[in-house]
Amino acid sequence: MAVVQANNLLEDHSQIESDSLSNLDSGPFGTFAGIYDGHGGPETSLRNKEGYSGNNRRFFSVVSRQWSLKAQIAAAGLRCLVRVICSGVLYIANVGDPRIFLEKLVRATGEALSIQLSTEHNACIESMRQELQSLHPYNSQIVVLKHNVWHVKGLIQVSRSIGDVYLKMAEYNREPLYAKFHLNEPFQRPILSLELAISVHELQLDDQFIIFASDGLWEHLSNQEVVDIIQRSLLNVRFSW
Repeated sequence: MAVVQANNLLEDHSQIESDSLSNLDSGPFGTFAGIYDGHGGPETSLRNKEGYSGNNRRFFSVVSRQWSLKAQIAAAGLRCLVRVICSGVLYIANVGDPRIFLEKLVRATGEALSIQLSTEHNACIESMRQELQSLHPYNSQIVVLKHNVWHVKGLIQVSRSIGDVYLKMAEYNREPLYAKFHLNEPFQRPILSLELAISVHELQLDDQFIIFASDGLWEHLSNQEVVDIIQRSLLNVRFSW
């Protein structure tokens, strides 16, 4: 695992847990790994495995209790991606824009290919803009192009998240929350979705690596570029021996 701290306050966390240190993916309960990419504060980037719905309920409760003293907590949110490997099967759950992909070896050619296993919930992706527009058919400004980047209501790039209560409950989109987070018109339904995306992949012998990271990496490198870096690193390790 690796983390690069971009802000004065670290808002991100990662986690690996296994029931078998000697054979990470063969124990009866498998292995768990997750990345938690926080924004607007560290409050939602939790280290524990309370669960997706539990984290949402707990955070909404925290916002309700602290609103009068710390209103900006309503603008704290989390994008996350977790994976579990158990009995040769990879289970993935994600919300927001972290990405996971698989590196697969093509034995006939020796080529290493990247196979993306998740879809980012980000307004920069056309399918996500279409999803937002279908969920909010009467809101012509649900997605806004701002500084050549698509944003939901001109405020945030992700279309799904944990937290971000100010875009899910209208009663928290007002003072004393900073004015820059205020919408010009009230909303009747949540702007951002809580829906978690889940996928399953049966691992094969030619599957080499699973790589996942937050958008901080994918803004600079493509899937294949990451695969190439891994392959060069492995080559250097082999020569060093």
